This record gives sequence, C-alpha cells and structure tokens, in this order.
Amino acid sequence: MIKKIALTTGGGDCPGLNAVIRAVVRSAVNFYSWEVLGIQDGFEGLLSMRGIMELTPFRVRGILPRGGTILGTTNRGNPFKYTVKVGDKVEERDLSGRVLENLALLGVDALIMIGGDGTLTIGSELMKMGVNIVGVPKTIDNDLSATEVTFGFNTAVTTATEALDKLHTTAESHHRIMILEVMGRTAGWIALQSGIAGGADIILIPEIPFDLDIVADSIKRREKKGSKFSIIVVAEGAAPKGEHTFFKEYKIGERTVKTLGGIGQYVSDVLSEKLSMESRVTVLGHLQRGGSPTTYDRFLATRFGIKAVDLVAEGKFGMMVCLRAGKIESAPIEEAIGQIKNVDPQGEVVKMAEKLGLNLGREPIV
Repeated sequence: MIKKIALTTGGGDCPGLNAVIRAVVRSAVNFYSWEVLGIQDGFEGLLSMRGIMELTPFRVRGILPRGGTILGTTNRGNPFKYTVKVGDKVEERDLSGRVLENLALLGVDALIMIGGDGTLTIGSELMKMGVNIVGVPKTIDNDLSATEVTFGFNTAVTTATEALDKLHTTAESHHRIMILEVMGRTAGWIALQSGIAGGADIILIPEIPFDLDIVADSIKRREKKGSKFSIIVVAEGAAPKGEHTFFKEYKIGERTVKTLGGIGQYVSDVLSEKLSMESRVTVLGHLQRGGSPTTYDRFLATRFGIKAVDLVAEGKFGMMVCLRAGKIESAPIEEAIGQIKNVDPQGEVVKMAEKLGLNLGREPIV
C-alpha cells in the first residue's frame, strides 16, 4: 500500500521539469491521496536531509509555465561515488546505504526520479538495492533511445530557431558568415532540426565529422549565385574529420571543470582565413535550457508526470515512462540507459536536409 512518495530532479535543468513536478503532485494527492515529498538538489538533499520539502497542490500552483525546477538540480552528488574531502585529499565514497536509510527514515514507499542517462543509471543501481524506483526521462538533447521525444527538446529547438531568425537579418545586412553554436554533446538533433526550421545553409553535427574545405566550397558556390552571407549551425560536440571534440577547462576552487565548447569559434577562425570573409559566433549555451516551456513540452511533461504516478500505483517499479507512436507507455530503466539515440548519418532527416541544399560538412549522399 503506497502512502508516501518522493520526487527528485537530477542532471541539467530543462523547460518542463516543473510541469512534471506539478502533474506528479496533483495526481498523487488528488487522485490517490498520497503524501509527496520533494528532494532538493538531487541526492545532495537526501544525503544531508536538509533538502526535504512537502509538496502539495497549493505549493505547486503557478509553476506550470516556469522553466527550471523548484526542487533544484545538480550534475554531481552520485551517492555511489560521492566526493568527500578528507584532510588535504579528495576521496570518492559509496554512500548509497545512507540513501536507503534516509528514505526509510522518511517513510518513503517509492521514489520518482526525473533525469537523463546519468540520473537513471543511479536509479537502476538503487533499484537493485531494493528501492522502488520509477523514472521520467529528461534531456533537451532528445538522445534517449527508449522514448521518441523528451520534454524540453521542443523548447530548446524553438529557442535555437528564433535565434537563427534574428541572425539572418544581421548576416544579410553585413554580408557575413554567422555561426550559431548550440547544445548537443553526442547527438545533433537540436542543430539539425533548428537548422532546417531556421533556414540555415550549413549544419555541423557530432554524428558526421566535417570537412571545412567542403564547407568553404559550399559558401563560395552560394556567393557565386548572389548570396553574400551564410548561416551555420554547429552542435557543441561536432568535430572536424580526424580531430577531437573541443573542450574548455576552468577552475572552481581546487576543482577543475571541463565543459564542451569552442567549436563555433574554431569554425569561424578557419573559414575567415580560407574565405577572407568576416565571421561572427553566437554561443546559445544555457539559453536553450532556460525560459518558459512551449505548449508541446508542458503537455508532454504533464503526461509523463501522471504516467509515473500511475506506474507507482500499479507497482511497476524499475520502469521509465516514454512516448511511443504518440502514446505514453513505459520501458525498463535498464533498457533505456546507456543507449544514446543519435542522428542517423544516412537517415531520412539528414537526406531531407541535403535535398534542400544544406551542407553537412561532407559531399551530399542523396
């Protein structure tokens, strides 16, 4: 008999997280008469027990259109590899046992985890230890294989498309190459879909190592036909043929943080030299994660949240909600994790882009 559930958000934030939280709370309380606890800042709140809050329908009023998550989130805090400082040294310790103890202390019967591959991998391990887990997939990259679409993706693509619309006018006015760097570590869905929708001329994605000589030739052909500007969309994880992905490093105290970034500027520098044209780079960055979710993402996130609560009620633990053929279904978490849904370099969307005359940093295959 379920009486109390807990809810946590992990990994990067994305538009639609609050819509899931709202749907979970309203359906759990109004339909099933359960108590709902919110765990703040991923597992940090659960390990410290200082980040626990009761979630009621009144408390989640007004959060539907808000971006981010009222619970907070973090990319760190893996309880199986938790970083602790011992004297002058930093060690990793397994604190998963404390997670189980604190969930029992709180009287939690099931835990709904909203997150991407990393968060759900932790959930899978906790499930093996006896925790009743239900997963909700979350990533703006849309790269989880078990679901056709993840909430937040539509908003991110819309943000990138709107940026391209704005870049077009200034690119045409100044006869420049305009480069928009968007998110996409290993999957180029945001770059590909926003590039097509936003009228880009060149799209560079992680799945297709690019050749800048081919890109430069494409821009020259456009210029001969009277187009004195070009719009390029590049995913942050894209890389030239035979080269590595670009990263930036910076210090936070004693910790070194390594993040993707820099490919847009690299493309700009090389093309400016090859073509003797002015080039400008816009890095969209976390603008893609923030802001109010689109109608589509609010609706999808709400459907996911209600389905997660239903799975708990049905005792179907170890499952993740997903969208398949327009229907909200579920799939085992263990099947969902570790399988990235990449853009098929020979697939329908790529061929569609090339038939439109877009260059993907290679010779067209259509």
